[in-house]
Amino acid sequence: MNVQKVERTKPSMEATHIVAPEAPADFTLLGGPLYQLGCRIGLVRGGTNTVLLGITIGVGLWAIVLILAFIEGIAGQIFTLRLIAGHTRLLVVIPLFFICESWVSPRMTAFVRTIAQSGIVPPSALHALDAEVARISRWKDAWLPEAVCLLAAAVLAVTGSSLQQLGDSGIYDPKRTGLDAFVYFQVGLTVFRFLLFRWVWKLALWGWFLWRVSRLDLHLLPGHPDSDGGLGSLEGIHERFTPLVAAISVLECSAMAEAISMGKFAITNVYPWLALLLLLEAALFLGPLLVFTDKLWAGRTKGMGAYGNLAARYVSEFEAKWTSGRSPEGEQLLGTPDLQSFADLANTISVVRGMRWVTIGPRLLTLMGMAAVVPFLPLVLFKYPLPELARKLLQHVIGL
Repeated sequence: MNVQKVERTKPSMEATHIVAPEAPADFTLLGGPLYQLGCRIGLVRGGTNTVLLGITIGVGLWAIVLILAFIEGIAGQIFTLRLIAGHTRLLVVIPLFFICESWVSPRMTAFVRTIAQSGIVPPSALHALDAEVARISRWKDAWLPEAVCLLAAAVLAVTGSSLQQLGDSGIYDPKRTGLDAFVYFQVGLTVFRFLLFRWVWKLALWGWFLWRVSRLDLHLLPGHPDSDGGLGSLEGIHERFTPLVAAISVLECSAMAEAISMGKFAITNVYPWLALLLLLEAALFLGPLLVFTDKLWAGRTKGMGAYGNLAARYVSEFEAKWTSGRSPEGEQLLGTPDLQSFADLANTISVVRGMRWVTIGPRLLTLMGMAAVVPFLPLVLFKYPLPELARKLLQHVIGL
């Protein structure tokens, strides 16, 4: 009888067992034909480090152009200020593209894993999060987007169009008939533009993913010490975009240096261009973070209400216990844990009140600003030559 009773109750116990949804797969923007080629030839280390791939592409193209210039006996002509942007595109900007993706990819993976495991994305929404990760994985591994990027770069090369109107190295000149010029303008610039369009595609994927995550039923934590409801790691991700910000500024600075050296651009025109560039970079790298504004604001409002009610209840009970004119029997006010709990509650209320409505803090703004502005400092030498600048510095420091 007992055995039969146990057998009858066993199915009901199994019926009440709930299988928790699996954690999402690792999120990454690394993928596509170029990444897969780098993996096959050993230029991608550890699955995420693509720096060697970028250096090989940039320095390799630059070396080919330089060798051809030496063969043609015109090497001295390419080492001029009028073509400095051509050198920076291949030697600096292209490697920075790959440094950025190597830095940012692990942080993105950790962010998605954190919001899934910490409960910010509740169990009921994990399947939706997993679907978004899978969708991004399909797109970042597809060949079509990179084929479109390459086609767009090739069209610009064939038509002689340019994305940049400043400087000689960004605009094709039919008068340049040397083999080095052909390799640079038809191959080097095409590869550079392809990699630039490839990054625009990656940023679009990241922005789309963040927007889709922001539409989930998120369980933000108003009392979280990061002041972002638990989304503070997003700021750390966008700090890793600083190499890409610096790459854009280096490119613009070198193009302006070319134009200034030829007398086609005034040094005073740098300031409005810099302001415009700052607005563009803010839109690209800070704009996607604004998709969580409504959720953060709603979380702060809800948290202020919930913690306000908790504080009111605690203060009422504290006053009833300690300010009624008679202390509880056998209990001393000095050293009581009630006072420490009161202070802790006040600190928690302060954290909730300080919850930000954007995941953009002073550190992120400082790093982005420095990465955008510092590359423009060499342009000061056009207005103040190095000897004059050194003399002014000595006068200011030691009064000579």
